[in-house]
Amino acid sequence: MNRFVKLALHWQILIGMLAGAAIGVGLNVGGGRSHVVIEDGLPAAMRAVSIEDSSEQTSIRQRMADGAERVFVIRGAGEAPAGAGAASVFDTWSEFSRQEPALSAICEARGRSPARVWGGRFRRLGGLFLRLLKMVAVPLIITSLASGVLGLGGTTSLGRMFSRTLGYYLVTSLLAIVTGLLVVNIVRPGLRGGGLPVAAAGHAADPVAARGLGDVLFSQVEAMIPENPFAALVEPNFLSIITFTIAFTLFAMLVGGEVAAAVRRAAEIGFAVMMAMTTAIIRLAPLGVFCLVASVTATQGIGVFGSLAWYMLAVAIGLVIHATVTLPAMVWLLARRSPLAFARAMSPALLTAFSSASSNGTLPLTLSCAERRAGIRNRTASFVLPLGATINMDGTALYEAVAVLFIAQLHFGENLPLVQQVVVCVTALVASVGAAGIPHAGLVMMAIILQAVGLPMESQGVILAIDRVLDMMRTTVNVWSDCCGCAVIDAWDEHEVKGVT
Repeated sequence: MNRFVKLALHWQILIGMLAGAAIGVGLNVGGGRSHVVIEDGLPAAMRAVSIEDSSEQTSIRQRMADGAERVFVIRGAGEAPAGAGAASVFDTWSEFSRQEPALSAICEARGRSPARVWGGRFRRLGGLFLRLLKMVAVPLIITSLASGVLGLGGTTSLGRMFSRTLGYYLVTSLLAIVTGLLVVNIVRPGLRGGGLPVAAAGHAADPVAARGLGDVLFSQVEAMIPENPFAALVEPNFLSIITFTIAFTLFAMLVGGEVAAAVRRAAEIGFAVMMAMTTAIIRLAPLGVFCLVASVTATQGIGVFGSLAWYMLAVAIGLVIHATVTLPAMVWLLARRSPLAFARAMSPALLTAFSSASSNGTLPLTLSCAERRAGIRNRTASFVLPLGATINMDGTALYEAVAVLFIAQLHFGENLPLVQQVVVCVTALVASVGAAGIPHAGLVMMAIILQAVGLPMESQGVILAIDRVLDMMRTTVNVWSDCCGCAVIDAWDEHEVKGVT
């Protein structure tokens, strides 16, 4: 046990994933199917209940005391059994429980397969880890954004640099998201096998999809402006929280003096505490991954990893395209520098980012490489890089867009319509601003996008198993994007200074 604790976190998560998969597959193979006939202890109106439970679906035949028979099917990708007559088909167990609470209670207590029983137990334990992630989401967003924005200063020169930096970061993040959406629409990883416990073939008409594109985009703008900021914290409405936090900190800078200093100090203290708390929660990731993977494989079988392999491929392709094509083109065209030479100069920071999966942890080395190896001026690096480590998350934005569409493909059994993909694009762009530069912070921010398109928060559990590897990759892209932005802003600023002189 002591050796396990001393291992690096990504090795711990890998071990937890493999152990959870092994136990889950064992449960699925050995206890994935059951057939139970219950005739005793039933309400007077029921004569017997026959339950066939498997990974694909659960079929329930209910014989009433008056001789009538009712058939229910809770399906994954399955259809009603042959000869079932007019069966009532439900997409999820919770949907069935809401309509037939008494029958659902009987089935839960006496008719579930061993794999389903243990899968449910593992899911509840893994859910505790997800609850911890939800717990830190709001304060992490607020303190991360506030401490970053308040560190900018208030001069006209810095204001101009801020607008340029923010514009550059928004453009590159948007390009990253579009790249991710294009890749996931071509690869379609969620439609190549596997599934989630909450998945359902097909879905009901979504009110978001039924509206026009203009209405959808305007509703996103409305969501960014809270009627009551405190209500937004309670709900929580992440878009409103991000917008209000940025506005509050900017006006604190305008007030200046002791007020700005006090707000900045409070934000820095809060961010330090939240980083420590989030880091501590992330230490529980191996156990959370173990439980969540065991739950998925126990109820769905090893086939779910077929989709995860395609999902990893889609994320990797998107990140490689953005890191080797889009960002180098920015450096070459806008900064007039050799992308290869610049990457070589920044390589120590990039390798550290890959191994640590932390933009903030890599920041001191990134600053040193930018100034001493790449020749970036201190006035540019000290402003652009800390801001980038806070709000510029190209890799995270791309990853979240791919992940949400992957989850939607698994959940609905089809690709999201264009209107909802636009919602994903806009929401991922805003959500990436609030992603703190620490390992696995993207998991916290993904709740924003899942909420925007009506997907359950629990569905992100299936991707936790391989999140660490992808986290290392996307953090490297995040830091590389910060570096490229630093080079571009420095070139623009230097050109302006020369023009003035």
